[in-house]
Amino acid sequence: MGHREFKKRIYPEFARIAQAMASDKRLELLDLLAQAPRHVEALAEETEMSVANVSQHLQVLRAAHLVEADRAGNRVIYCLSGPDVLRLWLSLRGVAERRLPEIREISRLFAVEGADGEPMSHSRLAAELAADRLVLLDVRPELEYEAGHIPGAISISPEELPRRIEGLPHDRPIVAYCRGDYCLFADEAVALLRKRGFEAYRLDGGWPEWAAANAHA
Repeated sequence: MGHREFKKRIYPEFARIAQAMASDKRLELLDLLAQAPRHVEALAEETEMSVANVSQHLQVLRAAHLVEADRAGNRVIYCLSGPDVLRLWLSLRGVAERRLPEIREISRLFAVEGADGEPMSHSRLAAELAADRLVLLDVRPELEYEAGHIPGAISISPEELPRRIEGLPHDRPIVAYCRGDYCLFADEAVALLRKRGFEAYRLDGGWPEWAAANAHA
Protein backbone atom coordinates (compact mmCIF):
# COMPACT_ATOMS: atom_id res chain seq x y z
CA MET A 1 0.00 0.00 0.00
CA GLY A 2 1.19 3.51 -0.86
CA HIS A 3 1.57 6.66 1.19
CA ARG A 4 -1.86 8.01 0.24
CA GLU A 5 -3.65 4.87 1.39
CA PHE A 6 -1.77 5.04 4.70
CA LYS A 7 -2.88 8.64 5.28
CA LYS A 8 -6.45 7.85 4.27
CA ARG A 9 -6.54 5.24 7.00
CA ILE A 10 -4.61 6.92 9.79
CA TYR A 11 -6.09 10.45 9.85
CA PRO A 12 -9.68 9.28 10.42
CA GLU A 13 -8.44 7.57 13.57
CA PHE A 14 -7.02 10.87 14.85
CA ALA A 15 -10.32 12.52 13.92
CA ARG A 16 -12.17 10.14 16.25
CA ILE A 17 -10.60 11.91 19.22
CA ALA A 18 -11.38 15.37 17.86
CA GLN A 19 -14.95 14.39 17.07
CA ALA A 20 -15.48 12.95 20.54
CA MET A 21 -14.29 16.22 22.09
CA ALA A 22 -16.23 18.46 19.69
CA SER A 23 -19.03 19.10 22.18
CA ASP A 24 -19.20 21.59 25.01
CA LYS A 25 -21.21 19.08 27.05
CA ARG A 26 -18.62 16.33 26.61
CA LEU A 27 -15.81 18.72 27.55
CA GLU A 28 -17.67 19.59 30.75
CA LEU A 29 -18.03 15.88 31.50
CA LEU A 30 -14.29 15.37 30.98
CA ASP A 31 -13.59 18.30 33.30
CA LEU A 32 -15.79 16.80 36.02
CA LEU A 33 -14.22 13.36 35.62
CA ALA A 34 -10.81 15.02 35.98
CA GLN A 35 -11.88 15.76 39.56
CA ALA A 36 -13.24 12.34 40.53
CA PRO A 37 -14.92 9.26 39.07
CA ARG A 38 -18.70 9.62 39.01
CA HIS A 39 -21.83 7.70 38.10
CA VAL A 40 -24.25 8.91 35.44
CA GLU A 41 -26.82 10.31 37.86
CA ALA A 42 -24.21 12.44 39.65
CA LEU A 43 -22.93 13.80 36.33
CA ALA A 44 -26.49 14.57 35.23
CA GLU A 45 -27.17 16.50 38.44
CA GLU A 46 -23.91 18.44 38.21
CA THR A 47 -24.37 19.40 34.55
CA GLU A 48 -28.16 19.86 34.69
CA MET A 49 -28.57 17.43 31.80
CA SER A 50 -30.89 14.46 31.64
CA VAL A 51 -29.51 11.04 32.52
CA ALA A 52 -30.23 9.92 28.95
CA ASN A 53 -28.21 12.79 27.44
CA VAL A 54 -25.29 12.22 29.79
CA SER A 55 -25.30 8.52 28.95
CA GLN A 56 -25.18 9.27 25.23
CA HIS A 57 -22.27 11.68 25.63
CA LEU A 58 -20.39 9.18 27.78
CA GLN A 59 -20.80 6.48 25.16
CA VAL A 60 -19.21 8.77 22.56
CA LEU A 61 -16.29 9.45 24.90
CA ARG A 62 -16.00 5.77 25.72
CA ALA A 63 -15.98 4.78 22.04
CA ALA A 64 -12.98 7.08 21.58
CA HIS A 65 -11.33 5.49 24.65
CA LEU A 66 -11.26 8.81 26.50
CA VAL A 67 -13.24 7.46 29.45
CA GLU A 68 -13.58 4.06 31.06
CA ALA A 69 -16.44 2.49 32.98
CA ASP A 70 -16.54 0.08 35.89
CA ARG A 71 -19.51 -1.34 37.74
CA ALA A 72 -19.93 -0.65 41.45
CA GLY A 73 -23.01 -2.48 42.67
CA ASN A 74 -25.97 -1.35 40.59
CA ARG A 75 -24.18 1.68 39.21
CA VAL A 76 -21.62 2.22 36.48
CA ILE A 77 -18.79 4.53 37.49
CA TYR A 78 -16.98 6.53 34.82
CA CYS A 79 -13.44 7.92 34.97
CA LEU A 80 -10.82 9.32 32.60
CA SER A 81 -8.89 6.62 30.77
CA GLY A 82 -5.54 7.97 31.92
CA PRO A 83 -3.37 11.02 32.69
CA ASP A 84 -2.85 11.58 28.99
CA VAL A 85 -6.56 12.34 28.59
CA LEU A 86 -6.29 14.97 31.32
CA ARG A 87 -3.25 16.50 29.60
CA LEU A 88 -5.14 16.51 26.28
CA TRP A 89 -8.05 18.42 27.82
CA LEU A 90 -5.75 20.93 29.51
CA SER A 91 -3.77 21.38 26.30
CA LEU A 92 -6.93 22.05 24.28
CA ARG A 93 -8.05 24.53 26.89
CA GLY A 94 -4.66 26.24 26.88
CA VAL A 95 -4.73 26.73 23.10
CA ALA A 96 -8.23 28.17 23.37
CA GLU A 97 -7.09 30.57 26.10
CA ARG A 98 -4.24 31.83 23.95
CA ARG A 99 -6.21 32.08 20.69
CA LEU A 100 -9.72 33.17 21.70
CA PRO A 101 -10.09 36.61 23.30
CA GLU A 102 -13.69 35.71 24.08
CA ILE A 103 -12.46 33.43 26.88
CA ARG A 104 -10.70 36.29 28.63
CA GLU A 105 -13.77 38.48 28.27
CA ILE A 106 -16.12 35.84 29.71
CA SER A 107 -13.72 35.29 32.61
CA ARG A 108 -13.65 39.04 33.26
CA LEU A 109 -17.44 39.31 33.22
CA PHE A 110 -17.82 36.50 35.77
CA ALA A 111 -14.89 37.50 38.00
CA VAL A 112 -15.66 37.31 41.73
CA GLU A 113 -15.36 40.69 43.46
CA GLY A 114 -12.73 40.64 46.18
CA ALA A 115 -10.74 37.73 44.73
CA ASP A 116 -8.43 39.70 42.47
CA GLY A 117 -4.63 39.62 42.55
CA GLU A 118 -1.92 37.29 41.35
CA PRO A 119 -2.53 33.61 42.18
CA MET A 120 0.13 31.65 44.03
CA SER A 121 2.40 29.53 41.85
CA HIS A 122 2.88 25.79 42.38
CA SER A 123 6.58 26.25 43.14
CA ARG A 124 5.93 28.85 45.81
CA LEU A 125 3.14 26.71 47.27
CA ALA A 126 5.50 23.74 47.62
CA ALA A 127 8.11 25.86 49.41
CA GLU A 128 5.61 27.49 51.76
CA LEU A 129 3.94 24.17 52.58
CA ALA A 130 7.29 22.55 53.33
CA ALA A 131 8.08 25.37 55.76
CA ASP A 132 4.59 25.21 57.30
CA ARG A 133 4.04 28.88 56.52
CA LEU A 134 0.52 28.64 55.09
CA VAL A 135 -2.78 26.76 55.20
CA LEU A 136 -3.96 25.06 52.00
CA LEU A 137 -7.71 24.65 51.51
CA ASP A 138 -9.35 22.32 49.01
CA VAL A 139 -12.79 23.88 48.54
CA ARG A 140 -14.17 21.30 46.14
CA PRO A 141 -16.95 18.92 47.22
CA GLU A 142 -15.74 16.25 49.65
CA LEU A 143 -16.19 13.48 47.04
CA GLU A 144 -13.56 15.12 44.86
CA TYR A 145 -11.16 15.67 47.75
CA GLU A 146 -11.40 12.00 48.69
CA ALA A 147 -10.69 10.94 45.10
CA GLY A 148 -7.46 12.96 45.07
CA HIS A 149 -6.02 16.17 46.50
CA ILE A 150 -2.80 18.12 46.91
CA PRO A 151 -0.85 16.69 49.87
CA GLY A 152 -1.28 18.86 52.94
CA ALA A 153 -4.62 20.31 51.87
CA ILE A 154 -7.55 20.58 54.27
CA SER A 155 -10.99 19.80 52.87
CA ILE A 156 -13.66 22.43 53.46
CA SER A 157 -16.46 22.32 50.92
CA PRO A 158 -18.06 25.56 49.67
CA GLU A 159 -21.15 24.90 51.79
CA GLU A 160 -19.11 24.35 54.97
CA LEU A 161 -16.73 27.29 54.70
CA PRO A 162 -18.98 30.03 56.18
CA ARG A 163 -19.51 28.08 59.42
CA ARG A 164 -15.94 26.74 59.72
CA ILE A 165 -14.09 29.89 58.77
CA GLU A 166 -13.49 31.12 62.33
CA GLY A 167 -11.69 27.88 63.13
CA LEU A 168 -8.95 28.73 60.62
CA PRO A 169 -5.69 30.32 61.85
CA HIS A 170 -5.18 34.05 61.40
CA ASP A 171 -1.40 33.89 61.77
CA ARG A 172 -0.69 32.31 58.38
CA PRO A 173 -1.83 33.03 54.81
CA ILE A 174 -4.56 30.78 53.45
CA VAL A 175 -4.42 29.48 49.88
CA ALA A 176 -7.54 28.02 48.30
CA TYR A 177 -7.86 25.82 45.23
CA CYS A 178 -10.75 24.10 43.48
CA ARG A 179 -11.41 22.50 40.11
CA GLY A 180 -9.23 24.86 38.10
CA ASP A 181 -9.26 28.25 36.45
CA TYR A 182 -12.87 27.94 35.31
CA CYS A 183 -14.31 27.05 38.68
CA LEU A 184 -15.43 29.85 41.00
CA PHE A 185 -15.30 27.96 44.31
CA ALA A 186 -11.77 29.13 45.12
CA ASP A 187 -12.46 32.74 44.11
CA GLU A 188 -15.55 32.81 46.32
CA ALA A 189 -13.57 31.30 49.20
CA VAL A 190 -10.78 33.88 48.84
CA ALA A 191 -13.30 36.74 48.72
CA LEU A 192 -15.04 35.48 51.87
CA LEU A 193 -11.76 34.91 53.72
CA ARG A 194 -10.51 38.41 52.92
CA LYS A 195 -13.83 39.90 54.00
CA ARG A 196 -13.38 38.17 57.37
CA GLY A 197 -9.87 39.55 57.79
CA PHE A 198 -7.72 36.66 56.55
CA GLU A 199 -4.74 36.97 54.20
CA ALA A 200 -5.96 34.76 51.37
CA TYR A 201 -4.84 33.79 47.89
CA ARG A 202 -5.99 31.57 45.12
CA LEU A 203 -3.70 28.86 43.79
CA ASP A 204 -2.71 29.14 40.15
CA GLY A 205 -4.93 26.55 38.47
CA GLY A 206 -6.48 23.82 40.58
CA TRP A 207 -6.50 20.09 41.18
CA PRO A 208 -6.37 19.03 37.47
CA GLU A 209 -3.34 21.21 36.75
CA TRP A 210 -1.53 19.94 39.82
CA ALA A 211 -2.46 16.32 39.02
CA ALA A 212 -1.24 16.67 35.41
CA ALA A 213 2.04 18.20 36.53
CA ASN A 214 2.65 15.44 39.04
CA ALA A 215 1.39 12.42 37.07
CA HIS A 216 3.94 9.68 36.43
CA ALA A 217 2.21 8.10 33.43
